[in-house]
Amino acid sequence: MSDRDKSDKLWGGRFSEATDEFVERFTASVQFDKRLYQYDIEGSIAHARMLNKVGVLSDDEVEQIESGLESIRKDIAAGNFDWSIKLEDVHMNIEAALTARIGEIGKKLHTGRSRNDQVATDIRLYVRDAIDSLCTLIDKLQSALIDLAEREADTILPGFTHLQTAQPVSFGHHMMAWNEMLTRDYDRLLDCRKRVNLSPLGAAALAGTTFPIDRNYSAELLGFDAPSNNSLDSVSDRDFAIELAAAASLIMTHLSRFSEELVVWASVQFDFIDLPDRFCTGSSIMPQKKNPDVPELIRGKTGRVTGHLMSLLTLMKSQPLAYNKDNQEDKEPLFDLLDTVEDCLQAYIGMVPAIRCKRENMLEATRRGYATATDLADYLVKKGLPFRDAHEVVGKAVSLAIELKQDLAELDLEQLQQFSELIADDVFEVLTLEGSLAARDHFGATAPTQVRSAIETARSKLAAR
Repeated sequence: MSDRDKSDKLWGGRFSEATDEFVERFTASVQFDKRLYQYDIEGSIAHARMLNKVGVLSDDEVEQIESGLESIRKDIAAGNFDWSIKLEDVHMNIEAALTARIGEIGKKLHTGRSRNDQVATDIRLYVRDAIDSLCTLIDKLQSALIDLAEREADTILPGFTHLQTAQPVSFGHHMMAWNEMLTRDYDRLLDCRKRVNLSPLGAAALAGTTFPIDRNYSAELLGFDAPSNNSLDSVSDRDFAIELAAAASLIMTHLSRFSEELVVWASVQFDFIDLPDRFCTGSSIMPQKKNPDVPELIRGKTGRVTGHLMSLLTLMKSQPLAYNKDNQEDKEPLFDLLDTVEDCLQAYIGMVPAIRCKRENMLEATRRGYATATDLADYLVKKGLPFRDAHEVVGKAVSLAIELKQDLAELDLEQLQQFSELIADDVFEVLTLEGSLAARDHFGATAPTQVRSAIETARSKLAAR
């Protein structure tokens, strides 16, 4: 075996034989971490500039390093870069290419750092951008929901508990409930971003470095709020990735809930909404079918994202300080879950404006469910009857309506008065669906006036972001 065969790794000086071919493939991460190349180059440029500032690199050296890295960035973007498994990861591939292009000066770039703080920096930069992207998508989806809510503020929908008709609500109010979930998602992402935006660069392998580095300067160059506090924690911490995965799982849980409602509402049995053909597919055997595949698939992908969260939590379980090779396994689940959430949000951004409400079908379904029963009970309470007694009276009235196959509003005054003498002509004002909706006219309730007020507030919050 030649000396070249024994030392073909950038770290190979201590080794007396070449890496086993299987081990080389098994331990390599370049197949998936090459997508970090932009962040790796940004981190390397910041590190080189910091080394120049503290006098470790000359002006000429840092200029050559920057020029070489920019040429590598351009080649990678154009698809003209040869990635090598022998060089293990994105960091070693870029460093080897830099040395090949600018010579010995390229070997100076790694002064005062380790792949441990390098990869930790790359991932934080990647996650920060991912959070910003998710926030932008959520903002667009919320805008679409608010527009739909405004369009359907007066549309009556049966509100459900236990998937049984409960009380009438505005369809716009229902959409604004979805908006509230997304507001929490947005806020969680911003909160997570605060803990992401700390620079591990300069922590080196685990204990820092003997070189006179300026961690505040490199953090500033990369747009971090500050350098991280502890070198051991800096290279081994993946809490920020787990926290983002948890926030992403909640986003998907919300999208899954939305999807379930769209699937149910689009069914022939409900027939409340129409989804355009471009968001549906057909059956290979049943010509009449129009399947809501997009919301179904989003509902299914929720398990995928939640599974990645479990993977990351399990990955970090029992790891001693500081960095361990285990952490190489953080990237694939993180990359996939973020890709998945972005795709699902994009799908909803396109789908929400295309939802068409079948207003008459919603109205008829609300009538069939005795949705104004609570309004009748409230009416009796306002006449002086204790609520529990009013509850019993209305229950008997509903039983009669069921027997006669009529809605409560279709019972005549004499039929209603047999259950309570307190019922008078004015009862029919509260038994209409429109009256029921309008009567719930307080902050956070479903009256169309309140829905429009909530829409105005939501739009102001979006504009202020």
